Amino acid sequence: MAKRKRTEQAPPPAGTPTPDTAALLPQKKHYRQRAHANPFSDHALVYPKSPAAMDWSAHYPSGQPPEWADIGCGFGGLLISLAPLYPNTGMLGMEIRVQVSEYVHDRIEALRVGANNDGHHYNNVSILRTNSMKFLPNYFTKASLSAIFFLFPDPHFKLRKHKARIISPTLLAEYAYVLRPGGIVYTITDVKDLADWMQKHLSEHPLFEPVSTELLREDGKGPILDAVWNGTEEGKKVERNKGDKYLACFRRIAASR
Repeated sequence: MAKRKRTEQAPPPAGTPTPDTAALLPQKKHYRQRAHANPFSDHALVYPKSPAAMDWSAHYPSGQPPEWADIGCGFGGLLISLAPLYPNTGMLGMEIRVQVSEYVHDRIEALRVGANNDGHHYNNVSILRTNSMKFLPNYFTKASLSAIFFLFPDPHFKLRKHKARIISPTLLAEYAYVLRPGGIVYTITDVKDLADWMQKHLSEHPLFEPVSTELLREDGKGPILDAVWNGTEEGKKVERNKGDKYLACFRRIAASR
């Protein structure tokens, strides 16, 4: 009798929970929240007076500050995708919405509990509820980040709402302050007008320069680009709806003397 040939199955993507871990994960239906939040409203947030006052040990066992920041992280898809791939890199999601940030927190806690099942500990990823447009310098010292992500941000379609967009000349000065030279800003959206807006302002800023995805892949950042493209819940939704995506990356350059 001929032996049946064994077929090898491809391993699941990094961050895919095992059945035991999946049972612990929170369900979005229990975290109802509006799609958008007004960044200019008073959200009664607690924030440190300066980066020196920030206790990172509450977020990471190492107590070290993160190197990557996902601004407006949503439901945490990027963080969960990248955490197992870069276990020695601290990653922080920053989200203003209460229920959404609580969901991400509970999601990370569940994955940490189930770490022995899937081999990843997720101790390098955390979530912070805050208003990044107001308090980013309260958390990060100068040149402390090596990557900042703006993935499918609120487009604020109305002209009078453009001041609330996460990319603006004023805010870019803050991003340039916390991002070290050589650090990368990753942007992606499915809204052409917003894509043009972000690329225009980043290109015009003296401390940022466009960098091609080809160069980034040559530099070993392919897994990051893949997660940016399709690792978030919003990115997957755009994919299902066969929508367009506009990806653009920029490198922080040193100030000219």
